[in-house]
Amino acid sequence: MNDLVKNLLLWVVVAVVLMVIFQSFSPRTGAGGQDVQYSQFMEQVRRDQIGSVKIAEDERTITFQTKGGQSGTVIAPRRDERMIDDLMNHNVAIDQAPPSSGISLGYILIQLLPVALIIGFWFFMMRQMQQGGGKGAMSFGKSRAKLLNEEQTKVTFADVAGCDEAKEEVSELVEFLRDPSRFQKLGGKIPRGVLMVGPPGTGKTLLAKAIAGEAKVPFFSISGSDFVEMFVGVGASRVRDMFEQAKKQAPCIIFIDEIDAVGRHRGAGLGGGHDEREQTLNQLLVEMDGFEGGEGVIVVAATNRPDVLDPALLRPGRFDRQVVVGLPDVKGREQILKVHMRKVPLDEDVQPLVVARGTPGFSGADLANLVNEAALFAARENGKEVRMDHFDRARDKILMGAERRSMAMSEDEKTLTAYHEAGHAIVGRLVPEHDPVYKVTIIPRGRALGVTMYLPEGDRYSMNRVAIESQLCSLYGGRVAEELIFGGDKVTTGASNDIERATKMARNMVTKWGLSDELGPIAYGEEDDEVFLGRSVTQHKSVSDDTARRIDEVVRTILDKAYERTTELLTANIDKLHAMSKLLLEYETIDVPQIDAIMEGREPPPPMGWGKANANKNDDSGDKGGNRPLQPPIGGAAEQA
Repeated sequence: MNDLVKNLLLWVVVAVVLMVIFQSFSPRTGAGGQDVQYSQFMEQVRRDQIGSVKIAEDERTITFQTKGGQSGTVIAPRRDERMIDDLMNHNVAIDQAPPSSGISLGYILIQLLPVALIIGFWFFMMRQMQQGGGKGAMSFGKSRAKLLNEEQTKVTFADVAGCDEAKEEVSELVEFLRDPSRFQKLGGKIPRGVLMVGPPGTGKTLLAKAIAGEAKVPFFSISGSDFVEMFVGVGASRVRDMFEQAKKQAPCIIFIDEIDAVGRHRGAGLGGGHDEREQTLNQLLVEMDGFEGGEGVIVVAATNRPDVLDPALLRPGRFDRQVVVGLPDVKGREQILKVHMRKVPLDEDVQPLVVARGTPGFSGADLANLVNEAALFAARENGKEVRMDHFDRARDKILMGAERRSMAMSEDEKTLTAYHEAGHAIVGRLVPEHDPVYKVTIIPRGRALGVTMYLPEGDRYSMNRVAIESQLCSLYGGRVAEELIFGGDKVTTGASNDIERATKMARNMVTKWGLSDELGPIAYGEEDDEVFLGRSVTQHKSVSDDTARRIDEVVRTILDKAYERTTELLTANIDKLHAMSKLLLEYETIDVPQIDAIMEGREPPPPMGWGKANANKNDDSGDKGGNRPLQPPIGGAAEQA
């Protein structure tokens, strides 16, 4: 960028110099005297005040000198034949400027200036195109891969936690590059490519940075979107240039982040089969299969959409290994939390294992955000250490959204929201194999007017039919509670998302999971494939109209049973529904102790810290302290037990 600025400044200076030269050679009409009007000049001639005149080459510019010694310049009109006669009649000395012997320098500069500027601009562009390393303004075909050295890569495997199996797989790449003979003497070959697959935020890019920090070899990093531009052939040219640079630096590693941007299926979909992206992918396939394993160039790629990648890209010989980087379990979350808690001053009551148990389903990025939010809560209170309740509030903010205490709700809306959330919580406690109810609040959070939060006691990787039917009932709990208390005419739209989720879950039970007795274990309908991958747009309907009607009937039957079951549960426990809604209207947020007391028929205690002044005076929710309860242990119901 500095060279580009220097070149532009140089051309600006050249243009200014040329303009100055042009001005210096231009005729100056007023030089050496005073300009006068032609009528005044002729009047002076008739009064015999003019002594001599000199007519310029254009026969219009006249320089005169009066008898008093003053000089001036006048522009004569065209075809004034009487002017010379008047000058001669009044004895004025007339001098005619000789014709010029050639073209003036100013005229030459005027004619050559546009041509010189065009030629100079052309040479400037050619010079930029010849600059290597992608630094030129027109070097479209150069690779944009960044070469990282040892000083730039500070991340090591010690900074990566929660994915031991994936770390073990990629750590072999480092051993291959450090001592390839140890593997080659036993007939092993260096893998040509490793594809890291996993949900967003699980640490794929961080793992690649750790490889760069551990390998101590050149590391090229590039994004999949950096290959494709609006100009045809640029992507393929950049792929060739990247591998040429890598071969010169071998042994080395090429890391392509978000490879799905360039590696999607070819020859299908609505976009045609001859676009620029496909040409780039073809060149990438050729380069990956063209270099020999002994060259020591390893391609590491990351994506969270392996389903859209071209099969030719995934075959052995190109990407020999697919490393799955999934969501961490309890042990993995504890390790990740310990890594991120290194730079945070913690209170003695903070236990990473307890925090890990209370965050099932969190990715590595979510856990990093959790620690950061907890530190921000502590900083807002001017605290010196991060306490356990800071992690509680940070977790609630991530899962349920920030509190909107400034939102004005009428008493009727608060009452309806309290009964709605109480219905969710009570049904969730009564049905079997349901996640424990952790917290119920009628404080608006995010886009919701109230939230009932369930917290699993452990990681869950599958669900049985009983658990799914229990979830259907808890989803309908809010709608049924509104209907029982306020009547069918007063039911609101607050259950729209609950109904949508219940309908989708019931349809999946019938069409995907085979959990309906009427239709059995058969998969109906096509998968949710991408239209632009040429899948669903070319598939025919896999069910008949009669079968589709039966599917709708079975789905309706499942939902009706869940609704009736929910109605029976809340009708039989209407006293608990009134008690919980009353408690919510009083405290706005209740936790496990209050929920347990209501379900057991005991007098519920106030939330922890209720009415006591605490440190939470001015957090991001706008609460000024006073009546805000402290948080229960982050481990939820399981941890309290």
